Amino acid sequence: MNKILALAAVAIMTAMSVNAQNGYDDTKHEVAISYGIDSNSQIIDAFEEIGGAMFGAKLENEKFFGPISAEYFYHVKNWLGVGGIFAYGQNKQDVMSGKDRIGESKNSYYTLMPAVKFDWLRKKNFGMYSKLAIGATLRNEKYNSSNNSNNDYTDSEVHVNWQASLLGIEAGSPTFRGFIELGTGEQGIVQAGVRYKF
Repeated sequence: MNKILALAAVAIMTAMSVNAQNGYDDTKHEVAISYGIDSNSQIIDAFEEIGGAMFGAKLENEKFFGPISAEYFYHVKNWLGVGGIFAYGQNKQDVMSGKDRIGESKNSYYTLMPAVKFDWLRKKNFGMYSKLAIGATLRNEKYNSSNNSNNDYTDSEVHVNWQASLLGIEAGSPTFRGFIELGTGEQGIVQAGVRYKF
C-alpha cells in the first residue's frame, strides 16, 4: 500500500512541475488518491462473518485491503465540483471447520460513483469541504477449497453504494495538498490522501 501511494505521489508531483499554475483560483480540475478504513464493504463483511458463525461456518485470519480510491472533479463554480470516484477493496479470510482450514474466501470490491464536492472554505493554502457520491459496487467472491474438491466457486453481484464525507480538510500549496475526510461510505469512515489541482 505504501509503495502504491508513494508512486502516485511522485506521479502527481511530476505533473505539477510540468503544469504549474498561477494559483488556487486558476484551477478547474482536481485529481486525488486516498486510502480509507472501515468502508461499507468491510462493515458488511464483518456482519456476514458473525452470521456465518451462527450457522456453523467459521472465518479466521481476516485481511482487508483498502479501500484505495481515485477521484476526479471539475469545478463548474469555485465552490462546486462535479466528477466521479473509483474505489477498490479486497477481503481475504480462512474458512475453518473446527480447527481445520478447509479453504480461503476472497472478496474483491470495485466501486464507481458519480460525485459532487462542495468547497465551503477556500483559502490559498487551506480548505474545508463536503462530498457526496452514489453509485454501484461490483462484488466478486471466490472460494478456493484446500482439499482440491469440487467445492470451489465464484460469484458476482452488483449493489448500490455511496460515500458521504461530511468534513474534509485539505492543506498545502495552492495546487498540491494533503487531505483527511470524515464521513461514511465505501471510501471509509476516515480517509487520507493527496490532491492535485490544475
